[in-house]
Amino acid sequence: MNRLSQMLLAGAAIACLAAVPAKAEIVIGAALNLTGIQAPMDEPGFRGAQVAIKELNDAGGLLGEPVKLVTIDGKSDPVTVGNATVQLIDDGAQLILAPCDFDFGSPASREAQAADLVGLSTCASDPLYSSWSLGDKQFTLSMWNTTMGATAADFALEKGWKKAYVVTDQFIAYTKSLPKYFIEQFKAGGGEILLEDSYNNGDNDFSAQLARLQALPEKPDVIFLSSYGTDIGTIIRALREVGYDAPVLGGDAYDDPALHQALGEKFGNDVYFVTHTWAGPDAGPEMQHFLKLYKEMYGQEPDTSFVATGYDAVMLLAEAVKAAGSTDGAAVAQALEEGQFKLLTGELDYTTADEGHMPNKAAAVIALNGGKTSFVGWRRPETVPAP
Repeated sequence: MNRLSQMLLAGAAIACLAAVPAKAEIVIGAALNLTGIQAPMDEPGFRGAQVAIKELNDAGGLLGEPVKLVTIDGKSDPVTVGNATVQLIDDGAQLILAPCDFDFGSPASREAQAADLVGLSTCASDPLYSSWSLGDKQFTLSMWNTTMGATAADFALEKGWKKAYVVTDQFIAYTKSLPKYFIEQFKAGGGEILLEDSYNNGDNDFSAQLARLQALPEKPDVIFLSSYGTDIGTIIRALREVGYDAPVLGGDAYDDPALHQALGEKFGNDVYFVTHTWAGPDAGPEMQHFLKLYKEMYGQEPDTSFVATGYDAVMLLAEAVKAAGSTDGAAVAQALEEGQFKLLTGELDYTTADEGHMPNKAAAVIALNGGKTSFVGWRRPETVPAP
């Protein structure tokens, strides 16, 4: 065989190889924040998502194809999250997992919407995370702050705590809207707000607020503190050190083992927070199954409910893809709107896009005493404030 014939045959072989399609797979792109201030919410969710991916693939994949999770660290920076999502979509992602917050997660959902893909935040709770502001293919797994705030208010009133001091951290949409809904529900139930105060995340100085609190003619029955990150511990310590031993209430940002450890036995008492689920067997039989899988993968028990949000987000997308029969954005969005889902984080159904894709969902109440958490129970308010 002469050299020209060999070259022609080689070229034909290369052409044949190029014509063989790559192995089909369903790709979920995740621009989660694995580092930075948002990592305590997103990194556990990433771990939970990995458990779900393995479970799906062990059972044969999705629509007969393996499922792949591709993650790029958003680094707790909204611009980086948006750019990472563009890269994920360019690289073939068919579904998008967005970070656990409106400020940090909305750039991912905006890019998903622009590409006609379904985007799902693992746990953004501000009502801004809606189809109204992000588009008809965008959802969040979390309850909205309307439910989170109302649950906290109802719990306080149920305990007989009638007078509240409220602190609003001006950090992000989440910290600003959560106390708004707490206050509305608390007042509607007969509670009284003694003082609404403000704090700026990163100040690490609560002395001005303490002076205003100490100037009140009476002490509050409960303190509702809406803050984020390490500032939560700083404020609780400041309150306890000057003798304010009233129960402290908050949202899911408290669901951080580093915070519980920082408060410890001395300061980690009479603290309650509303979050997504309880990472223990008494949360339900589905949780027992997840805990077994999680321990097999990581060799230890989860220490925050955020692991369940990542697992649920992947499994929710999988159920919707099965119902739709494809990863087509419009079909998957319709399946999410029409479905009713039983998850580790509670039963969930969404309203229509015209109604905001509001997640109808229960909440879990957790207590912190002696620096250790315990499960108070599931709560679903009979009424919630309008978003």
